[in-house]
Amino acid sequence: MGKLFLVLCASLVLHTACSKSNSKAVTPEDSVHLPAVSFTDKDATAAFNNFNTYFYNPTEQLYYATTEKNSTGAIWTQAVYWDLVMNAYKRTNDPAQLQMIKDMYQGGYKKYDRYNWNNKTVWFIYDDMMWWIISLARAYEITKDSTYLTTSIAGFQRVWNDSYDAANGGMWWDFNHSGKNACINFPTVIGALLLYKITGDNAYLQKAKDVYSWALTNLTDPNTGRVADNNINGNKGWSDYTYNQGTFIGAATMLYKITNDAAYLNQAKLGADYTQKSMCDKDGILPAEGDWNEQGVLKAIFGHYMMMLIQNANQPQYLAWIRKNINTAWGNRDATRGLTYRNYKVPCPTGTIQSYEASSAVMLMQVCPPEK
Repeated sequence: MGKLFLVLCASLVLHTACSKSNSKAVTPEDSVHLPAVSFTDKDATAAFNNFNTYFYNPTEQLYYATTEKNSTGAIWTQAVYWDLVMNAYKRTNDPAQLQMIKDMYQGGYKKYDRYNWNNKTVWFIYDDMMWWIISLARAYEITKDSTYLTTSIAGFQRVWNDSYDAANGGMWWDFNHSGKNACINFPTVIGALLLYKITGDNAYLQKAKDVYSWALTNLTDPNTGRVADNNINGNKGWSDYTYNQGTFIGAATMLYKITNDAAYLNQAKLGADYTQKSMCDKDGILPAEGDWNEQGVLKAIFGHYMMMLIQNANQPQYLAWIRKNINTAWGNRDATRGLTYRNYKVPCPTGTIQSYEASSAVMLMQVCPPEK
């Protein structure tokens, strides 16, 4: 994750969360009387366009960190924003968004040493690489540009060679091999499965199964679907984050679709149920992660993979819940700028906000169909 959290994550031995700091608690007074909103396709397009107006840097071809436009967002969040652009294009087939997909690749190419995976200054944590590896594979699926696939394969091999623990299983999160975290293990499964789907190479499928099996045992509660943030020396660090739930759900859903093994589907549903019943408030609204830090982007990742379970694995029972979250966030958007906020339950602040905290509802709107 971003450099902002490197110091925080150095305290893994104290079982702190990977690449995060504590979010501000959502208190009862945060709740407001919400306007009646039912988002539309037109709203989804507006939300995406508004996000780009206030955060996209067409010169650098990457996204700013804040509405002040004086710094670039963290390296790993750019991959999430690239996914956002790809999801918008898949929804609309707008040629301008296809061009943005190509432009953001070039932005990353220029900013991150031409995707030189051996540059340990640019790439200083394994999961930063894996988010990009996943997005590169997705970009190939959309564009069929072999450059994206070649770069994704090279990155995956680099991470696998250095991060996978061949003796004991699982993926190390950091270069010092101090802990094995959900933010590298489940994304590795997803990356391997995407490359398996593209190449047909069974080695990727086996890697995905091996890492998933280890992570299921060592990073989840198999009875509840709760995902631990990390595992250090065999001890699970229990902290609830939506993106960890999301990548667990996504990995399990993808394995189910490939293998047709119902056990994976049941695990994905457990992860979704835990998120809905134990991490949301009494009204089912997702937590307000991201008190002026990169956590604000976490629900964007969750939404991307939660919709994979709903749509690809035919689990429509969760659809009303996701739509309620979107409608809550969109109803509380900044009326002037059209920006949404990390805390869906309160009006979006009218001053400076981060792209991280403005991104998640926009992502949800690109992947979740509105109610007809």
